[in-house]
Amino acid sequence: MRVSLSAAAALLSLLQSTAATARSALVATTAVTLALPAQPALPNPHALPPSTHATLSTLYTTYSAPLSAANTFVFRNVTPGSYLADVHCATHAFAPLRVDVVASAAPDKLGLLSVQAWETFRGNDWDNKGEEAKEMALPGAGGPGSPTVAALPVRCLAPKQYFMERSSFSIMGILKNPMILLAMVSMGIFFVMPKMVENMDPEMRAEFEEQQKNNPMASLMGGGGQQAANPLGNFDMASFLAGAPSKKDEGSSAAAASDAGGNGGGRRKR
Repeated sequence: MRVSLSAAAALLSLLQSTAATARSALVATTAVTLALPAQPALPNPHALPPSTHATLSTLYTTYSAPLSAANTFVFRNVTPGSYLADVHCATHAFAPLRVDVVASAAPDKLGLLSVQAWETFRGNDWDNKGEEAKEMALPGAGGPGSPTVAALPVRCLAPKQYFMERSSFSIMGILKNPMILLAMVSMGIFFVMPKMVENMDPEMRAEFEEQQKNNPMASLMGGGGQQAANPLGNFDMASFLAGAPSKKDEGSSAAAASDAGGNGGGRRKR
């Protein structure tokens, strides 16, 4: 009886280990490594604060990795899916990445997972892929003597600015204002044009004045006093909108009636 119980326990443990192995085989995982290489916006990645960390997130899963001594973020046991990689730092801003972990299509890597990444930004359509982030060989990422690791480089955008300098008073800043420039040009024309007319040749000046008189805009601007009056000058807009005859029409009607009455009286007198 004891032998049968021990055999049953051994068989049960064997079944449990087999089930765990099958489960791990069904759900393949891989490691994703992000690297911070030296770049113009970040010449020394070792100067980043120790609180810098990266996240790899989807709708239901989030992975987090701290900044290592080799300036890398290593995410382990990452399952297949499409992730958003973000680097959180207090001093610098980094471009986010779209990371896709999919089954490899290479014949020599059947059953393994491959990692692809593209640059993206907040508010971008998820199906709209940007520039692909090529993997870079990172020697010794795991420490001295460790093998070469393929890592995804993260681009540093710029240092973060928490304070803004107050702008100082500048005369050149005022002169660059378009309204000030227009006012200066208008004042220059207003003061310079009369001087230019005074220094003109008499014949040219007379021709210029004649052209000003013949200009149709002169009457509208009040410069054509000797020309015929503007026909729109006595137009009564209020009477026109109200449907009533204008004062000019009433005056002309009254004058016509008085003329008719005068002519009739003269005829009767004769």
